[in-house]
Amino acid sequence: MKTLAPILLLFLANLLPAERKPDVLLIMSDDMGYSDLGCFGGEIRTPNIDSLASGGLRFTNFYSENMCWVSRASLLTGIYHRTSLKNGGLHPRCLTLPEALRSSGYVSLMSGKWHLAGKGGQTIYPNDRGFDHFYGILGGAASFYAPHDLHRDRKNIEDEFRDDPNYYFTRAIAENALAFLRQVPEDKPLFLYLPFTAAHWPLHAPEADIEKYKGTFSQGWDKLRKQRIERMKKLGVVPADISISPRHPKVPAWKDETHKAWQERRMEVYAAQVTIMDEAIGRVIDALRKVGRFENTLSLFTIDNGGCHVEYGPTRKGYYLPKKTRNGLPMKPGNLPDLMPGPEITYQSYGYGWANLSNTPCRLFKQYDHEGGIHTPMIAHWPKGIKAKGKTIQTLSHLIDLMPTILDAVQVKPAATSTGESRLAWDGRSLLPSLQGKKQPDPAVLFFHHAKGRALRSGNWKLVLNRDNGKKASWELYDLSTDPNELHDLAEKKPKQTE
Repeated sequence: MKTLAPILLLFLANLLPAERKPDVLLIMSDDMGYSDLGCFGGEIRTPNIDSLASGGLRFTNFYSENMCWVSRASLLTGIYHRTSLKNGGLHPRCLTLPEALRSSGYVSLMSGKWHLAGKGGQTIYPNDRGFDHFYGILGGAASFYAPHDLHRDRKNIEDEFRDDPNYYFTRAIAENALAFLRQVPEDKPLFLYLPFTAAHWPLHAPEADIEKYKGTFSQGWDKLRKQRIERMKKLGVVPADISISPRHPKVPAWKDETHKAWQERRMEVYAAQVTIMDEAIGRVIDALRKVGRFENTLSLFTIDNGGCHVEYGPTRKGYYLPKKTRNGLPMKPGNLPDLMPGPEITYQSYGYGWANLSNTPCRLFKQYDHEGGIHTPMIAHWPKGIKAKGKTIQTLSHLIDLMPTILDAVQVKPAATSTGESRLAWDGRSLLPSLQGKKQPDPAVLFFHHAKGRALRSGNWKLVLNRDNGKKASWELYDLSTDPNELHDLAEKKPKQTE
């Protein structure tokens, strides 16, 4: 009888369902600054994102790329965009995150902004790179009321927003994500990718949501920057002795601003966009919690680059700008102080002054590789996998680290090939030790190269190219341990460090 016991236990074990692998929720917002979130010091209400931070970890030494599509390429491949991109799409030898997860039975879902559809020739859909279901836009920007190139899987569905007067893209992202989730079998692990377009221009939000921020920004960017940095110090997301960078030269003192009501409105709409996104994230979290998945879901939130300073001109054109509203009125694009942003007929951005606030306490903006363009928040939450709650993590890290981290955490070994060829090796490394409370050494170097920026970071040293204000490009050198806001260029004093 004793000899039968192991056989009987094995037989019973085979009858029991295998434990499902952890689920993964990967969230990326668009064109937001380091200090915008409530849990990073901002005035904007983000209670659902803040709850992920209070129940998990905030990475305060994390980097993105300096623009939208290159960040998405790095995020989904673990490889710097200079290698992972090909003709505007992902290189065929780059194994994507959903492709890697598919081998372990994951259902991969995406709702939001793709921006990796390729240039010319055949369109590359998310379904072509591992996603089972997709809802969203193929490009990089769109009206929130009438998003260009709106698709469900490979089918254009622009008729959906034309027929719905209450349509708003951020809320539709959540609605479709929830619809996808309802279709996932209970025994299957899932990967849900939510790349929002909030808070990328245009400044679009329903009036009721904008009204909630009435007066919030009436003090102006100068006082709000000072208030933010004090909150950031108390929250531990910046050093206690840090100084704020000077107001950007193209930003007037608030007391000298001649269009205060319009400026306030710009930031009110921006804030409304962010809070609507936070509410959408909350709906997804609630859905995962109701079906018993959230406790074993690794949730990661980050941003594709810093706040965007671009002033949207009235003569600017692009595929993303509709010629008319859904009811046939001619659009009125451009940052026009006599036209308040928010309604569908407008197409504006929030500009230098508010981007300077968003990126507190850093210098410069999206498109640059100074800290204001690439230093972004990252939040990790996983009740079953992260013991520490509400802590800040100093580990030097980058978007290229997220794919290796996710696969390490869910114990999935990536395939050695991609589209029949040997896959390109990761540039990133797993941050799972940091999630588990262990110390990790810094990577030897972080590399940046896109748009107006070039940079290398090794330890606390950062070499960065400055192309601002039309000046001749010049390399600057900073010791970020003593000068995290890049205020004191050491290139001439330490020429050997620049070699």
